[in-house]
Amino acid sequence: MTIAGLGPHGERAVPANQIALSAADEMEAHRRRFAVAAVLHTTTSDWSKQELAGIVTMLGRYGAAVVEVVDCGFEVAAQIAALHRLADAAVDAVISIPIGNAEVAEAHRAVTRAGKSLVLLDNAPTGLLPGTDYASVVSTDNFGLGQTCASLLSPHIGEGGLVGILGYANDFYATHEREIAFRKWMATLRTDVTIVRERFVSPERAEEAVLGLLERSPQLAGLFAVWDVPAMKAVSTLRGTGRELAIATVDLGNEAAIEMVSGGMIKGIGAQLPYDQGAAAATATLLALMKAPVPPWVALPGLAVTSENAVEAYQLVWHQPAPGALMSSRLRDTSTP
Repeated sequence: MTIAGLGPHGERAVPANQIALSAADEMEAHRRRFAVAAVLHTTTSDWSKQELAGIVTMLGRYGAAVVEVVDCGFEVAAQIAALHRLADAAVDAVISIPIGNAEVAEAHRAVTRAGKSLVLLDNAPTGLLPGTDYASVVSTDNFGLGQTCASLLSPHIGEGGLVGILGYANDFYATHEREIAFRKWMATLRTDVTIVRERFVSPERAEEAVLGLLERSPQLAGLFAVWDVPAMKAVSTLRGTGRELAIATVDLGNEAAIEMVSGGMIKGIGAQLPYDQGAAAATATLLALMKAPVPPWVALPGLAVTSENAVEAYQLVWHQPAPGALMSSRLRDTSTP
């Protein structure tokens, strides 16, 4: 559970479990009853739902309220408009996951210039500096997740195999880190493997990228998808073409977990801890609002998940019992002599 990657400006991570409010901060937060807005790339994914749950729970514990949640639908223009509006709104802080890079920098900067605290998830747009333009970036160790996915996929790729990367076309630090780490791991430990790549502009367009990979590289043996939603689009697309590939991906979403434990195409998952990340982002936000020191990069380790530990991992990630489809898989495994 170590943290392999560095922050957007080369910072070494401060683990999320090392930031906390003092007793005096807790009393002050309750007294001031802060209002916070959350600006997310989407609110429909399993990751986003858990991230928001962590944010809401931690803020509520200290008397703060999430007064607005914005779903940007992966649209840069929608995020820019929302941030400029929130800069003039009656909120004390904004927690945002930047969808792009340079194109959303000024909109995020506008929030801080309006006197509000800004905490970022996963990504710091180009030109923004900690302590000046934002308080902190709170992220999973995305570099470590890329390494984990490479190690989980490798046993399913034969000697001299061809592996595809299903990458995200937007300039997004988190997914780029995953891809870089995946490539470095393969280049070091599987020098026989050849890597090809296609990118999707939105999860809904992942099918086009998968079909492009198959057309260019019909001998494809495996696939790394940079998160679970496009990974499941790939599963559906491959089944439609009659192909079966070994897939590794990031995020222990319900569909990906069930595909894995049922013996489907997904062979391994590098799981984030989105609930815990949301709670850490909320803590960083409260500290920033009270002008307490906040580390510029707060990170959480990822978790390697296979069918063997899916139930236990699900409990850690989701903070609730695993669904029946996962539990029945565990029962089958434990009942086998």
